[in-house]
Amino acid sequence: MRVTRNLPALAAGEMDVSFVIKGYEEVVAEDTEWNEHSHPWHELLWNEHGASTAVVGSQVWCITPTLGLWMPAGQLHSASAIAGTSFRAHFFRYGTTSALPDVPVAVEITPLLQLLLERLGETGLPPESRAVTEAMVLDVLRPSERALLVQLPTSELLRPIVSAVRADPANQRTLTGWASSLGCSPRTLTRAFRAEAGTSFARWVAAVRAQHAVQLLIQGFEVDIVAEAVGYRSASAFGAAFRRTTGMTPGRFRAH
Repeated sequence: MRVTRNLPALAAGEMDVSFVIKGYEEVVAEDTEWNEHSHPWHELLWNEHGASTAVVGSQVWCITPTLGLWMPAGQLHSASAIAGTSFRAHFFRYGTTSALPDVPVAVEITPLLQLLLERLGETGLPPESRAVTEAMVLDVLRPSERALLVQLPTSELLRPIVSAVRADPANQRTLTGWASSLGCSPRTLTRAFRAEAGTSFARWVAAVRAQHAVQLLIQGFEVDIVAEAVGYRSASAFGAAFRRTTGMTPGRFRAH
């Protein structure tokens, strides 16, 4: 059973709030979707356990215990999480200054950042200590060099490829094979992927596979099973590709 939660679309700064940083956490009991909405404050999304997804336009972001997502105030987005996901959200008052941009961006959830955010959740934290901790959070917030991001091409030309690969990440059809099937040249598809996805066909497929692999690893599947499910001939080849994308080995990621 899948539950849909409806939230309003609010403009940046539309609501005045007293907090600088406010935390929220929940373990979702059922597969859950959030409609397209926006917040009057900035939001840092991450998970204590499990993986969730946020969609911003044609961008699909995967959120994990190690890779969070910065969602600027007023940015429309939808989201989903599978049952059992322990998700965290920290709300930052609009106008708060940090090194993060005014567009969605991945944020590495370092041990230091996690400790600081958890300290803000302590009951009875003195105002002076809260102010110092909030300043430290804002100081260490930095965009990550890595992101579990898939940019979805929307053209009629690439739509069959997008649908097929997302439905079955183990799909082995090459760019040349797709060109033959679609009646165009490989060069045409290469240019289309560069223009719409901002990357090559091979890197785009690797990103789709990494997102799917994250979902399977979080659910506890063994690395060799996940490797086969996302189209790699060996666990070692999968491990190398997964590490290039996420910065972690599948085994280490699965242990989180």
